[in-house]
Amino acid sequence: MTAIATLLGTWQGILVDGAFVFLRIGALMALLPAFGERTVPARVRLVLAILFTVVVTPLSDGVRAPVDPALYLARGGIEIVVGLALGLALRLIFLSLQMAGTIAANVVSLSQILGGVSVDPQPAMGHILAVAGLALAVIHGLHLKAIHALVESYAVFPGNVAPPAAALAEWGTARVAQSFALAFSLSAPFVIASVIYNLALGAINRAMPQLMVAFVGAPAITMGGLVLLFLCGPMILSVWLAAFDAVLADPFGTR
Repeated sequence: MTAIATLLGTWQGILVDGAFVFLRIGALMALLPAFGERTVPARVRLVLAILFTVVVTPLSDGVRAPVDPALYLARGGIEIVVGLALGLALRLIFLSLQMAGTIAANVVSLSQILGGVSVDPQPAMGHILAVAGLALAVIHGLHLKAIHALVESYAVFPGNVAPPAAALAEWGTARVAQSFALAFSLSAPFVIASVIYNLALGAINRAMPQLMVAFVGAPAITMGGLVLLFLCGPMILSVWLAAFDAVLADPFGTR
């Protein structure tokens, strides 16, 4: 009976620790790009969260459950908040790629045509960049990098210390600003081309008022946008992937 009680006590501790890790991973999985998309069935996400938990729990330091069961609720809340913060950092970087596609489509008059069918309505250019970005992230080992980020997150937030609200708010504001700045940087070639196009169109219209420049220029800007997407798409995706990997390597900005 003593051996059985010892074995049950050991497994009980492991399961409780795993449950807390699952809370952090489940919160992350709700926002994690590729694995957390709404097009992925909920059962698949649940299985992925369980598999991540099995891998992360033995690798994480500071996962031990509090001795007092009364602290379980507070510990669970901390795990969920940290998981959501980690997922939000990655989701914001992914949204920057979607925003870049939306900006590019708007400035080259491709926002209302060639629309793609997706859960989140967006221009075709944004949909193409988003799908390509997700494919690149998965090909380059998103699951392994996510596991590493989860393990490292326990070094910053071991689970028994709540993140400071002021620091968390400042961190979130910086991540949002980074997302918008990255989106504008990625769409810069299309914005510059649009400015040059509109300046040239204005000059032509001033020189030849009788010419319907809009009918002449509309096909040109559309073709130019498609050519720019073909030429700049690989560079945009490589820059975005580097920024995404940088956030995965240090999501809380501790380095």
